[in-house]
Amino acid sequence: MKQVIQAGCKGYAPGRTPQPCTLVIFGASGDLTRRELMPALYQIFSRDLLPDPFAVIGFARRPWTDETFREEMKRAVSARTSVNAESWQTFSGRLFFTQGDFAEPGFESYRQLRDAVSKAQNNANIPKNVLFHLATPPEHYPTIVTGLKVSGLADSEAGWRRIVIEKPFGTNRESACALHQYLLQAFKEEQIYRIDHFLGKETVQNMLVFRFANPSFEPIWNRNYIDNVQISVAEEIGIEGRAAFYESTGVLRDMVQNHLLQLLCMVAMEPPLHFDALSLRNETVDVLRAIRPFDPAVDAVRGQYGPGDVRGNGAAGYRNEKGVSSSSNTPTFAALRMRVDNWRWAGVPFYLRTGKRMSRKRAEVTIEFKPTPHLMFPLDTSRPQQSNALTFRLQPEEGIIQRFIAKQPGPEICMQPVSMTLLYADAFGIEKPPSAYEWLLLDGMRGEQTLFARGDWVEAAWALVDPVISHWEATPAPDFPNYPAGSDGPEAASALLKKDAREWLNA
Repeated sequence: MKQVIQAGCKGYAPGRTPQPCTLVIFGASGDLTRRELMPALYQIFSRDLLPDPFAVIGFARRPWTDETFREEMKRAVSARTSVNAESWQTFSGRLFFTQGDFAEPGFESYRQLRDAVSKAQNNANIPKNVLFHLATPPEHYPTIVTGLKVSGLADSEAGWRRIVIEKPFGTNRESACALHQYLLQAFKEEQIYRIDHFLGKETVQNMLVFRFANPSFEPIWNRNYIDNVQISVAEEIGIEGRAAFYESTGVLRDMVQNHLLQLLCMVAMEPPLHFDALSLRNETVDVLRAIRPFDPAVDAVRGQYGPGDVRGNGAAGYRNEKGVSSSSNTPTFAALRMRVDNWRWAGVPFYLRTGKRMSRKRAEVTIEFKPTPHLMFPLDTSRPQQSNALTFRLQPEEGIIQRFIAKQPGPEICMQPVSMTLLYADAFGIEKPPSAYEWLLLDGMRGEQTLFARGDWVEAAWALVDPVISHWEATPAPDFPNYPAGSDGPEAASALLKKDAREWLNA
């Protein structure tokens, strides 16, 4: 994983440049490439972290030339970040395009792609190292893997081959296992990089550093001091015209099975022996295996947004979105209560919630600590008592917030909750943290799998979520829609915590 290098406290720490290689992007004309991959690559290049030589080959059905591809990518990158003319001139000279249909019978397009890779390698004297990134709908993964195998692109006597695939990794445990076996026909597990962009966020990695590098926190990271853990990921947006995708996916497949369970594992894992792929991923798999089976009818709440108001703008209900049935049973909100049955976490509930069309965009992990066993100070019974809490904020402003109780200035003891906040802009002089894709793409080139999901983790995550999906699909919700757009979700989500004499916390 990334080497820890002592540097000044402002700006970015230095990093290790990967070996020279070629990156092949399947679906190079699509939204993911424009919105995430190409801006991230340009930023990596601007930080002098891309190897030299290096080449990017886009592969898609569009009848583009190399020059067309470069112009399209410049527009995409310019929409996300500022572009220096001289820097772009150098960067774009590494971009190439191959037209082809990855689903055509006979796989002739893959042979043309193989020739394009060889040409780029020979012209720039690039070693035989190739990273394939599948920025396509998941249903095309098996076809692409077969094409890579048939054409010989998946194999090399010299250099390495790696493949990056995007979530969702299947639609249930059975399909995830089938996809895993399909991938293993052409690649070994150590060549497969299942990308979850949440794991590339600076604050997620800081969760590990905060806990394991600071001796003041690891000793209290257990059931003796922690009352509960809350993981919240809220989106202001709706389905953004993706009705076909969302109707077949829903909130559990879209967010819980991957993002939220990954965050839960990062909080709950035992200390790894080393900060490497084997040690860390072993611990995250153990967390999933320790989660107690839960009752969907008791420990899970679903919701679907109706018409409402988001930041002063009217928003249609989910059933009013284009392409959505007026009687759709697809959930857009989920809240779950989970328990990790091991020595460290016995009795500590983990509350997860996520939804679309919420009051504000945010992603937070909050650790709420138990109250002191005896408080010697006089209590003001007219106001609710505040607990100590530690929040890791992933978005919109990445940072760490510690909430504790302090004395308000004055002649009497008057206790008030206060917060200490670490924001990247203040602490490191970085106005905006890098995108998660920057570090994940870089790790893919460097062969670092620490922040990528392993096959057995994916299967274990589906095993937890599948029963809830099956229960919800078999039992239509009687109250949909049950929360207005622009709210914090259905009342049942608050009731889930009230049963435990707790409430959702907002940093």
